[in-house]
Amino acid sequence: MVFAHDTQASLVDAARLVNTAEVHPDGLSSLEELEAFVRSVGYTGSRTHSAGELEAVRGLRPMLKEIWSAPEDRAVVMVNKILADAGAIPQLIKHDQWDYHLHATSPDSPLHVRISVEAAMALVDVIREKQLDRLRTCAAEDCSAVLVDLSKNRSKLFCDTGNCANRTHVAAYRARKSAAAS
Repeated sequence: MVFAHDTQASLVDAARLVNTAEVHPDGLSSLEELEAFVRSVGYTGSRTHSAGELEAVRGLRPMLKEIWSAPEDRAVVMVNKILADAGAIPQLIKHDQWDYHLHATSPDSPLHVRISVEAAMALVDVIREKQLDRLRTCAAEDCSAVLVDLSKNRSKLFCDTGNCANRTHVAAYRARKSAAAS
């Protein structure tokens, strides 16, 4: 296991949230889709079931996607901002001889805040373990979805939003077959 179970789950859930914007049509365009997402992920706590709640959750996607490809120091700034904006005290701190480490408490918050703080807390572990390279963008040329590589050998290249791996491998096979026939 690369990370603790809850960290892995939060990372995968954050990737799933980001990827709702990467599918066509948008995978989070209605309150029903938000409800299904929340149910599938298992988020608990207060809910308003409103259009405002939907928009607030949708608004997390670009920021989380940016973190996926950010260099360490930028990711730390973004994670710390999420935690500070949420009124959470958990902070990544780098001082003296210590690399980034956690000083923490967490508040009770609305859905979009809980989602962002949960993702941020998982990202804290990723950053502290120097594993940002496990956060990737799909290797398929026509896909910009994100993924979390939790494999032991760091070999995951394709997202789970569609058939990216299959499409890429079939295209490569056809190209090889065409080249051989020429």
